[in-house]
Amino acid sequence: MAMSIEAMEAEILELKKDMKLIKNVLSESDELSDQAKKALKAARETPEDQYVDFK
Repeated sequence: MAMSIEAMEAEILELKKDMKLIKNVLSESDELSDQAKKALKAARETPEDQYVDFK
């Protein structure tokens, strides 16, 4: 599975863009939004056997 330099560069640039977005989201506030709190609560209540494997 060989990748060209151009394909690698495109993937790296996409990762850099994603990291920038993540850093911006994390630096905006130390407080979770209500929606994030609800999602986290639901995730904590989900049994592990219902987890989805994305591999």
